[in-house]
Amino acid sequence: MKIYTKTGDSGTTALFGGTRVKKYHLRIESYGTLDELNSWLGLIRDQEIDSRTKQNLVSIQKNLFTIGAILATDPEKAVLKNGKERLNIPKISEGDITLLEKEIDSMNETLPPMTHFILPGGHTTVSYCHIARTVCRRAERLASHLHENEPFDSKVLSFINRLSDYLFVLARKLSKDLKAEEVKWIPEKKV
Repeated sequence: MKIYTKTGDSGTTALFGGTRVKKYHLRIESYGTLDELNSWLGLIRDQEIDSRTKQNLVSIQKNLFTIGAILATDPEKAVLKNGKERLNIPKISEGDITLLEKEIDSMNETLPPMTHFILPGGHTTVSYCHIARTVCRRAERLASHLHENEPFDSKVLSFINRLSDYLFVLARKLSKDLKAEEVKWIPEKKV
């Protein structure tokens, strides 16, 4: 597989199915942002964290590749002439979303209740997690906009939404594991 094709030199790229679109197309922005998120998750996974979290992150990264492939497919060409789907990959399932919810609940059980917003930071690993969370929220905004114009499986949106919640709770869990201080945001009255 050759890495460079030179076909994108004019500012366009091909979707699965062959349709060419501008590189700034909403579809490209959507799956490109998921790719950025996936890279941040890889960086978190490379930190000194527990093996269960690392295993969960690998599973999430695989799901993000699946979502990226779904978003990179021209919806008009998603089904071949013989009726088969162009992508021969697993779909995002309710089980994938439920797994995130169970992990969120499990982590939350060990954390003190939240009484205020928390300032991102406290430890490099925690900060990486907060960056991933904000990239995930951006991916969600872009994918929601795309879904409004060119619908795709709504479970994709649910997964991305739940993932941002997971990353927030994971940041709190990692703060606890790493004995990092959670700095509460308490609005101060200005004089």
